[in-house]
Amino acid sequence: MSDRELRERIGGRSDLADLAPYRAPQLDVAIRLNTNESPYPPPDSFKEALATRIARSDLHRYPDREFAELREALGSAAGTITERVWAANGSNEILLQIMLAFGGSERKAMTFEPTYPMHSQITRISGTRLIRGRRNPDHTIHLEATLEAITSQAPDIVFLCSPNNPTGNTVSEEEVISICEAAPGIVILDEAYVEFAERPLLSLIEDCDRLIITRSFSKAWRLAGLRLGFLIAHPWVIEEIQKVRLPYHLSVLTQAAGLTAVEFADELRSTVETMKLERERLYREMSTMKGLGAYPSEANFVFFTSFDRPAAEIWQHLLDAGILIRDFSDLPGCESSLRVSVGTPEQNEAFLETLSHAVARS
Repeated sequence: MSDRELRERIGGRSDLADLAPYRAPQLDVAIRLNTNESPYPPPDSFKEALATRIARSDLHRYPDREFAELREALGSAAGTITERVWAANGSNEILLQIMLAFGGSERKAMTFEPTYPMHSQITRISGTRLIRGRRNPDHTIHLEATLEAITSQAPDIVFLCSPNNPTGNTVSEEEVISICEAAPGIVILDEAYVEFAERPLLSLIEDCDRLIITRSFSKAWRLAGLRLGFLIAHPWVIEEIQKVRLPYHLSVLTQAAGLTAVEFADELRSTVETMKLERERLYREMSTMKGLGAYPSEANFVFFTSFDRPAAEIWQHLLDAGILIRDFSDLPGCESSLRVSVGTPEQNEAFLETLSHAVARS
C-alpha cells in the first residue's frame, strides 16, 4: 500500500485536517531578516565557557529532572524565587506544556488577533477549542471589547502578547490587570521580546495569581539555536505543568547552556540598545516612503503595510536582492503587510535601499 493510500485510509486527527504546519522560510541568502533572530552571534567568551562546562558534564547520566540549578539561576536573574520558575525547550514548548495542563477538549482558549500564530496553533494541537478575538485596526487592544468577549465566552485560557508579534505594540499594566480580573481561568502573557520594550510586567505576578509570563532566550539573548524558554508563575501552576511534561525533557547540554547564558547575561544582552536604535531608524525611514505604512514597535522588528504593491511582490523583490523578510499578508488583519527583523546597521541599510527601489516601482 502506498503512502498516499495509507494516509487516506488511516489519516491523522480529523480536527487538524485543515491545519497547516508552521513554516518560516529558511533560505540561503546574504541577509536573513525574517524570524527575529539576533544578527549578532554570542561572544567567543560565552562559547568557551560553555564548552568547558559541557566537558565537565556527565553525559552518560540522565539530566537533573527538576533542573534545580538552572531554575535557581533563572529566578535570581529575573528577580523572583526558584519555585516560580519553569523552563523548557523554547517558549513554544512552554506554551504547549501550559495548554496540555490547562486546556483540552472540554476547555476554551482565546486569542486576540493578529498575534503570534503559534498561540492558535498550539491551542488546536492540544485539542482545546479556539476562540479568536480581534484587535483594533491599528492592532492595539480594545479593552472594553476584550473584556466583553472574555465575560461572554468565559475562556479557560487567555493569550496576550507584549510586545505583540508581528505588530510590535505592547499592552499596558492596567490592561493586563483588567483582563486578569475578568478572566475565569489563566492568562498567558508572552513576553518573548520584553528586553526591547520599556514595560516589563513581571511585577504583576504578585497580585495576579492566575497570570503566567513566558520568556525566551532566542531574541535579546542571541541564542535562538539553543531553544530555551521559561515561565514565571505561582508555584501551583508549575505543579500542574509537571503532570504533563515528559521526563528529563531538558537535556544536560541545554541546562549547561542556560546556566552559562545567565552568567554571561550582560555580555549576551549588550546589543539590545544598538538594536533599539536601529529599530527606530528603520521605522523612521520606512515611515517616509511613499506607499508604505510602518507601525511603531517595541520589539526587534518593524511591521509595515504596502498600499500600492502586493506584499508578495515586495517580498520577492527583496529576496531577489538576497534579503529575506516575512510576508504576513495571509494572516487575517494583516493584508498586504510584512515584517522585517532588525539586523546590523549594514544589513538594515541594504534593506532600506532595496525596499525604496521596490516601492518606487509601483
